[in-house]
Order: sequence, then C-alpha cells, then structure tokens
Amino acid sequence: MKPDATTGLPARRDRATGSALRSFSRWARKRPFAVCFAAVLLAVGLATGVISGPARGIRLLLGTGYASVIDHGHWWSPLTSVFFVDDGAELLLALGGALIMLGFAERLMGTRRTAIAFLLTAIFGATIGIGAQYLGVAGGEMWSRGVSELWAIDPFTPIFGSLMAASFFAGPLWRRRIRVLGLSTVLVLVLYSGQPSDVYRLLAVLVGLGVGWSWRPTRQLGAWRRSSDHETRTLLAAVVGMVAIGPVITIFSGARFGLLAPLGMLLSQDVPRIGEVVDRCLLGDITRQCVRELSLERIGGAGPVLVTLLPLLTLVVAAFGLARGRRFAAWLAVTINTGLALLAAWYYGLLPISGQPYVWQWQSGRYWEVTLILAVSVLVPLLVSVVVLANLRHFPAVSRTGRQRRFLLVTFGSLTGLAAAYVGLGWLLSAHFRPAVTVLDLIADVPERFIPVGFLRLERVSFLPNDALATTLYDSVGALFWIVVFLGAIVCLRSAATGPSIDASARLRIVLSTFGGGSLGFMTTWPGNSLWFTDSGRTAIAYRVVNGIAITTSEPIGPHSEADEAVASFARMCDDNGWVPVFYSLHERWQGVFAEMGWPTMQVGEETLLRPSSWSTTGKKWQDIRSSINRADRAGVRAEWTSYRALSLPAAAQISEISEQWVREKELPELGFTLGGLDELRDPEVRLMLAVDSSERVHAVTSWLPTRRDGEIIGWTLDFMRRRPDSINGVMEFLIAQTAQRMQERPQIEFLSLSVAPLAAASGPRQGDIAAGLLEYLGRTLEPVYGFRSLLTFKCKFQPEFAPVFMAFPDPVALPEIGLALARAYLPSLSVREMVTLARGLAH
Repeated sequence: MKPDATTGLPARRDRATGSALRSFSRWARKRPFAVCFAAVLLAVGLATGVISGPARGIRLLLGTGYASVIDHGHWWSPLTSVFFVDDGAELLLALGGALIMLGFAERLMGTRRTAIAFLLTAIFGATIGIGAQYLGVAGGEMWSRGVSELWAIDPFTPIFGSLMAASFFAGPLWRRRIRVLGLSTVLVLVLYSGQPSDVYRLLAVLVGLGVGWSWRPTRQLGAWRRSSDHETRTLLAAVVGMVAIGPVITIFSGARFGLLAPLGMLLSQDVPRIGEVVDRCLLGDITRQCVRELSLERIGGAGPVLVTLLPLLTLVVAAFGLARGRRFAAWLAVTINTGLALLAAWYYGLLPISGQPYVWQWQSGRYWEVTLILAVSVLVPLLVSVVVLANLRHFPAVSRTGRQRRFLLVTFGSLTGLAAAYVGLGWLLSAHFRPAVTVLDLIADVPERFIPVGFLRLERVSFLPNDALATTLYDSVGALFWIVVFLGAIVCLRSAATGPSIDASARLRIVLSTFGGGSLGFMTTWPGNSLWFTDSGRTAIAYRVVNGIAITTSEPIGPHSEADEAVASFARMCDDNGWVPVFYSLHERWQGVFAEMGWPTMQVGEETLLRPSSWSTTGKKWQDIRSSINRADRAGVRAEWTSYRALSLPAAAQISEISEQWVREKELPELGFTLGGLDELRDPEVRLMLAVDSSERVHAVTSWLPTRRDGEIIGWTLDFMRRRPDSINGVMEFLIAQTAQRMQERPQIEFLSLSVAPLAAASGPRQGDIAAGLLEYLGRTLEPVYGFRSLLTFKCKFQPEFAPVFMAFPDPVALPEIGLALARAYLPSLSVREMVTLARGLAH
C-alpha cells in the first residue's frame, strides 16, 4: 500500500521545530544574561498589562525620575525602572533589544562584564540625570522644572549602555558602527523628544563608554581612526536619515521637551475643527485664540500633509543615495538641511527678514534657554549640511550627462509653472476665496504654498478658500511641487552612476567575453571608469580623466587587428578634448605599438603568473607553502570557493570587518583604480576563496577576477586580499595554493595571475631616466604604508613567472602631471591631512 504523502508532514514539522529549539538553546546558552533579562521583561510585561503598561501605583513606586527619588525617596527606582515598559509595542522592541543588542554585547565581552555594565549604566545613567535635574530645578532651569513631575520606565537605558561598553571589544568596523549609530540614536531622541528617560539613556551611553574604556582588552589610541570611503558613506547616510526621522519623533511621540522639538513641531499639524470659528474671525471678532485657529485652519487636508512629510521623505531618499556614494544625494541633503535651517531661523525671528517674527522676550534672562533651544534647532541641520559638504570627496558617483541638469530644469520649471498656475487660476476663482483676492494677494501668498505648513503657523492669514474647487487649488500646488522633487530625486539617483551607461557596460562585457582583454581586463568593468569604443564597436578602452590626464585602466580590449588603430583613435579623441592620454597597465606585447608611435614607456609594476597545468608543491622551495597547507588542516580551516551573493549574512559581515581592520591600520586611505575593495566583490562574475574554520569564522578572503576568451573562462586574477590579524600563519599562502589546486582540475584554465605589485620590480631597482628614478623613490617611500615590495616578495613564494607591466605616454614633459594624476586615481579621497602625511613621508 502506498503511504499517504501527508502522513510525514507532522513528523517533518516536529523535526524542524526541534531543530529550531536546539539552535535557540545553543544560542541562549552563550547569552544567558540577555535571555534572562528578556524573560523578566516578558513576565513583568504580561503581569502588569501588555496594552496600557503598569498601573499608576506601580509607576510611582518603581519608576524613576526627579519626583520619585528626590521628593519621595525611592532610591531603588533607577534600577527597578528598567524592568518595565509603557505598552505592548515597547515590550516587543525591548525584547528585540535585549536579545539582539544585549546578546551581542554579551557575546563580545562575556556574561560577567555584561551584567556589571548593565547594573552600572542603569544606576549611574539615571542617578546622574536626576542629580542634574536637582541642580536645574534649584537654579530655575526651564527643562528640569518642566519634566520634574515625569516618571521614567525604560529598559533601553542599560541596553544601550552595555552595548557601548561592549564596543571596546568589537573589531574596528563594528566598534565604529556601534558608537556612531548608538550615539546618533540617543542624541536624536534627546534633541527631538527630550523626556527624562531620553536623557538618562544618553548618560548611560556615556557611562558605558567609560566602563568599556576601563575594560578595554588592548591599548587603543584615543584619536579617531579614518574610515574607508564605503564606511564613511554609510555612517553619513545614517546621520542624515536620523535627522530626517527626528521631526517624526516629535510629531508622533507627544513629548516635546528636546532642544530640537521646535524644529519637529514646525513639521507637525495641530489642525482645528473646520467650522464657525473661521466665519467669526473673518467677520472681525479677532482674538488671540481666533488668530491661532485661523492660522492653523489652512493646514488641513492631504495637500498640507504631503507638503509637511515629502521634504523629510526626500531627505530619506538622499540618505539612501549617500550610502551608494551619489554626489547628487550629497548636494540634495545639503540643500534640504540648509533650507530647513534657514526656514527655522526665519520662523523664529533669528533672521531679520521676517515681517512678523516669533516674539520671545529674549531680552529677559528668564528666556535665555528658549533662545538656546531655537538656536540649536537652526544649527543642527546646518551642521549636518557642513559635515556632508566637507566629506563631498567620498561621493564620487555623479549623475549621467544631463540627468542632474534635467532634474534642476524640471524642478525650477515645475516651481515656476505651478506658481503661475496658482496665481492665474486663483485670479479666475477670486470670488471663491474669503475675502475675495487680488493678483497681488495671490503673488504674495505664492511662497507659502511651497513651505511646510508648520513654518507658517504664526504668519497672518490674508484669505482662505471658500469651496472645494478653491481648496483643491490652494492645497495641491505645494503638494504637486514636492511630489515632483521627490520622484525626480529618486529617478536621478537611480540613474546616477559613475562611468558608462548601462548599454555601454553591457557592450563592454560582450567584448570582454569574446576577446578577453588580458589578465587585468575585468578591472575595466569597475565603477569610476569611462568607456570608449572604436567605430566598429569591437574594441573598448576604459579610462579615467584626472586633472586633464586620461589614464586607461588596462590595455585596449578587442581583436589584435584593430590594436594600432584603436590606440591612435583614442589618442586623437583625448587630444580633441584637451586631455593627455596615458596607457596604463600594458603588457610586453604592446611595446612595439608605442615604439612605432614614438611614445616612451616605463615599467610601473610586476605581474606574477602561475600555470595550473604544471602546479606542484614538491621540492625544497615549496616548503613554506606545504607548511601553510598543513597548518590550516591542523587548525580545521578549510577553503571555500564561492561568490559574494552566495554568502550568508554573518560571512558577509565578517568580510566587511576584516576589510575595515586592514583599512584602520593604514595612515593613508585604501587604494582604488586598479586595486579593488569591498564594492568590487559584489560583481556576480567575481569569485571568492575564503578560509573558514569549523565555527564558520572567516579567517581570510581573496577575490578572483575572470578572464574569458570566446565566452569561456581561461584564467583568474587575484585582486582582494584581506586576513584577520589573529588568523593562522600562512593563511594567504593556503588560499592561493588551494585556488591553484582547484584550477588544476580544470584543463581550460591557462593561468592564475597574482596581479600586479605597483611600483615594484622583481629585477630590483630600476635603472634609467629621472622618471624611473622617481617611481623607484616613491615605491621605496610608500613601502612602510602599503608594502608593494613586501607584496611582491610574498608572491615570489609561489615560484611564479614574471611579466613586467608598463605605462606609455606621448610627452615626457607631462610626467609630473601624470604622476599627480596617478596618485589621485589611486587615492581619490585623499584629504589635506593625508596629503601632509604623504608629503612628510616623501621628505624623509
């Protein structure tokens, strides 16, 4: 009898459930404190009420705050308050924070340290905050008096504090992310919400940093270490995104005690009921309350809501663009933040251009805090603009030709067209407004149609729409404009890409697949390259223009029959554009082409090649390689051939961390141009060889670029090499040897290239003219920082073939400019401070 297929379903479900429970049990055993805290939170939350939170009596007894500790003497409340939540939503967030954030901290620094950090940050965060409130109340400080009656219950105070303490035990990548994102989060809450719990949380974070510093496992310098371009973009995007989200916190939290609460309130809507108050006010019964409600009347409806929220959503879009390195996103973030700062300054009367500024009695010392709050509301978005502007060099990806210009034309065109439509149609519908409007009234009202409505609450209302038709016109003009800006920004960012169009990139890959392009040809697909094709479309040259020097990424890619003409045509194209052509990363066979043209050449590096078909590790010269393989076997480290897309999330995160550790050790930024980074690993054609141990810990990573001929892969070129500082000795030798052994099983693979060691030569110091001497000097000077010669020595362990790599240029007089352009190509984000560091190295 054939068994029913459904009879096995319960058994499979039981096995799956059992497996999940066992996995969670193993995970929980490594994080007992975090799991226990989460269990206590859940039990207390269920016991005290999931929907509305603890009863008022429990809050008064176990919640903390100025009144709890100072007035009622509840000295225990700073600790007991962290075991309660306000409602079910906060309970879910707190459980996630306990298991994920506190669990991560416990994994980093152990259970004992986590428990101690938890207690210290919970107690001292609230105690210091309450002490500051006591001094503030005694001195008559406005915020302290305003929140003195509030009770705080907050499990996130010790969670954030413990995580900050644990940051000292993380690698450089996660240490920077924890601190920047953690501090940004608590600061946004303090600035836009400003409740006592927000302040206690910020103080707990600072206490956690102090605790972690006292426990730090190794000596760490206090100076801020540089971040890679990729990480800098990510962190700036996070900051811009949080600034965009901040006003939403003020709008929906109901707490408006923070320094930036005024900026958030400017983007909120307290809409009165539509009714007789408008008629009464317009008929002349003018009171202060009447003016307020009349001013707020104009912000009802979907249109004003869009005008309020779309600028913030556009800023969120800009944050996503910043993470992708878009130059347009940087300018968009700068523009919006600067606009918010100027509008806030105008609204609060800090700029003398307002006809009716918000009148605070600033001359009275009693209101100095209001002045400070309003000034901070203006300065924070302005500071964000300055920071993004100062880091503009980290956003090299510009929009395609004409795309940004079209965005500006569409934006200003829609602004002008909508303004004209508002005035024209409004004049035709003048009788539909109360009172009836004139053309001058409509022109004067035009700016207010495009400004977030919160900035207009204190501006006198001259007229209001009287029916649905006039209301549609009145409300829709600004909304349509911001919809155009929002969608236009998305389109511009989606189309923005450094280098060629999508069509050109696809054509390049076809040419590469057919003709190969040599061992370095795949580097032409990287972002930042521009592409040029011959008239036939069969030959492609990738290049970058730096300071008027057009530097090719590799040799021309195409059939040999077109080589001479392709070089000459590209040189003419450069001459037509006023550029100096420089053919870089050329192999020996191209020497004759440039000799016939009368161009000088010079060696700029040494490529090392392995032949998998004859690969062998026998003999005395291979002792180091054999030892590395045996050492990896004893340590339980295996080699995995994979792609970035196939990586698990933990493995990808480990690779990012390994890369950041490498970057952190350098006094100068990581190199680009012909040396790939994390972004280049993501190409689906690139393969990775990882060293992974039995606990799935990645010890090292290498990336390999394919070389094709007639669509078939015939070789691989080593590009990205990173290892953990504490990885086993010889792990890189192990990975390269395993790759060669793997390729030996594929007879179609003709070579493995260990890539080019720039500014290094296997034959020793170069002999020749001044230019050769300069390259020799630069290679010797930069050796302590980037180790080009040490890299070549390392590659010599594999007994490779050596293939010199050359550079060809038309005029030796341009060599100084060529040298500077090459430096900028390899170091596109070199800051002034790093240039000084480089100059000092050259001076010694």
